[in-house]
Amino acid sequence: MKVRNNMSGGENKSKSTKIMIGIIAALAVIIIALVVILVMQGGKKKDKTTTEEKTTTEQATPTDAATPVDATPSNEEADCYVTINNSAGWESASGYSGQLDAKITNESSKELNNWSIELDVPSGVTLDSSWNGNFEIKDNVLTITPVEYNGTIAANGSVGDIGFIVNASSEAQLKSMTEGARLYIDGQLYTSSGDSEAEETTEEEKPVSSSTATESGTPFANHGKLAVSGTDLVDKNGNKYQLKGVSTHGIGWFPDYVNEDAFKTFRDDWDANVIRLAMYTHENGGYCTDGDKTYLKNLVDTGVQAATDLGMYVIVDWHVLQENNPQTYKEEAKAFFEEMSKKYKDYDNVIYEICNEPNGGTTWQDVKSYAEEIIPIIRNNAPDAIIIVGTPTWCQDVDVAAKDPITDYDNIMYAIHFYAATHTDNIRSKAREARDSGLPIIVSEFSICDASGNGAIDYNQAEQWFDLIDEYNLSYAAWNVSNKAETSSLIQSSCTKTSGWTVDDLSDTGKWIRAKMRGE
Repeated sequence: MKVRNNMSGGENKSKSTKIMIGIIAALAVIIIALVVILVMQGGKKKDKTTTEEKTTTEQATPTDAATPVDATPSNEEADCYVTINNSAGWESASGYSGQLDAKITNESSKELNNWSIELDVPSGVTLDSSWNGNFEIKDNVLTITPVEYNGTIAANGSVGDIGFIVNASSEAQLKSMTEGARLYIDGQLYTSSGDSEAEETTEEEKPVSSSTATESGTPFANHGKLAVSGTDLVDKNGNKYQLKGVSTHGIGWFPDYVNEDAFKTFRDDWDANVIRLAMYTHENGGYCTDGDKTYLKNLVDTGVQAATDLGMYVIVDWHVLQENNPQTYKEEAKAFFEEMSKKYKDYDNVIYEICNEPNGGTTWQDVKSYAEEIIPIIRNNAPDAIIIVGTPTWCQDVDVAAKDPITDYDNIMYAIHFYAATHTDNIRSKAREARDSGLPIIVSEFSICDASGNGAIDYNQAEQWFDLIDEYNLSYAAWNVSNKAETSSLIQSSCTKTSGWTVDDLSDTGKWIRAKMRGE
């Protein structure tokens, strides 16, 4: 019995232990379950908070009062935009006139008020008549504001029949005005995406134009009248700007390349924004010797009009060379620039280069005294035009000019030219010295072969020159647009095209310069 009683006590103890273990296990399961539930709920709560925070952030994103914002979960962005239609055109005394009609379409669910439209207009375009708006052209920008009865754009509605007639020099000028119109609501730019962005930025935030930047619209439409500020070329907004383009060969020798299709190829395929029209003054049919003055001036005009219609800048180059000193034909230069600056006084894209490459012992004092007689003639007609002054020794001695610059006039730049296989560190040092001393310089002619325009390409020196160009944001024009059998020609001598060139049509020089201009 004693033994049995001991067994019964052990059984009871074992049974109690099992019960306790069961209870503990059950509690553990319950606790684990509770923890899992709490974790899951916590996670769900965090996800919900994140979603709510995201939703709140999206809905609370600061927007301009003029930008309609749909508060529905789909967060659809409203849209409002302006279109310009050329509804009629005809030949006129000015060259070409036509009617343009503006329409504002509001695809948002909110009413918009206080609109205005800005439209870039080519130089020389004038306003003839208008209706259903207030119209003003200033600094090559046409601004349209509402009259008392059409200042509101209804939700999902439009304001139309805002019309005007302009006088232009060509149909292409008129057509160019149908692109790039800008809509403002309450004085702030309203983009086609529905986001309204203030145009104002601090001085530090203003962008610097990049040689690789891709823009919509034409160069002139985007940047307008240029000016010289300190050592920099700046656009209508005060931002630094770089002209990059090509120079013709002598227009009297290769006139077929002076055409709108050629310039369009350079603009659209090369990313060029400037054309330099080189008109020789002395040799082989030069303007001041045995050339046909009327024919040469007509070629200049063809080039200016083509560049203008394409929204490009254009340099009218008085191409001094074999006569050495610009004083030689000073009286002819006076008459030429009087006529040109008067003719193009309203063309804010025209730049005047008054003496290419003085040489043969010509001093800076010779050039400066010549320039001080030519500049006021241009200024009398075109008060703000950019004027490029050549420097001695084939436009290499910019350091000499920097020690005694022309001080009585603004918007003056000084030319430096290089041919990479000939002009190396010593000429780059002159450029640095001039620029660092405060002289605004421009590379109005260059190539990557030797100074004869022929010989081998020196890619290493060419790269070093472009390092300097990029460092100082220098403007440049590459010599030359022709198929002449020499290294500096941009077109292969076997190519007879005068526009629309493919890469295979280009010379080795042309291929390299095109790639540089495109930022490749």
